[in-house]
Order: sequence, then structure tokens, then C-alpha cells
Amino acid sequence: MEPIKTEQAFYEAIAQDKPTIAVFKTTWCKDCHYIEPFMPDVEKAYADRLTFIQLDRDELPDLCEKYNILGIPSFIGFRQSEELGRFVSKLRKTREEIEQYLDQIVEASKASTK
Repeated sequence: MEPIKTEQAFYEAIAQDKPTIAVFKTTWCKDCHYIEPFMPDVEKAYADRLTFIQLDRDELPDLCEKYNILGIPSFIGFRQSEELGRFVSKLRKTREEIEQYLDQIVEASKASTK
């Protein structure tokens, strides 16, 4: 997952034609650490269809406020700077739930190209 450190880098990443999944996390978030062991395999499985970026909510507070990032980890899918969908819940996210969300983003991206 490519770490994003500036707002400019974020806007450049989400402007791509290939859908981008922005994962908002923090270092102190237990649920963020819970997904770390399986996310590399998830990224590999979707590498041909999605780009993954990671943002630390504490490092980019203004951007997170703009996108209304309250719970973490939060996932937002973008294509050409357009938001395709979010996966935010107060419950711990499982690998299966994350993959279902990613499948929805892939489908939404296909629909937006027609």
C-alpha cells in the first residue's frame, strides 16, 4: 500500500483511471492493526484491478475532515477523482467484508466507464 503524506499526492492518486482504494488508518487504532496481516494478500489479489493507498488520519486532519473520516479504518474507492463508494463501520472489518466491498468498487468502476 502506497503511503500518502500530502494532500497533493492524495489528489493525484485518486485522479487515475484505474480505481484507487484509499485506506484511512492511524498508528494507535487496534482495528487498523487487525487488518494488517491479511491486507498484503488482498492487495495482491486485486492488483490488476485496483490501486491501494494508505493515509494516516492524524497526519492529514484537514483532508480527513473534508472527506468526513470519523471511524477508522475507513475505505473509500475513487476513479478519476469521483467517489465510487465507502466501507465504514464501527465493527471490526473482516477480510471477507473488505473483499466484498472491493468487488463492489470494481463493479461500480466498470459501470462508470459505460
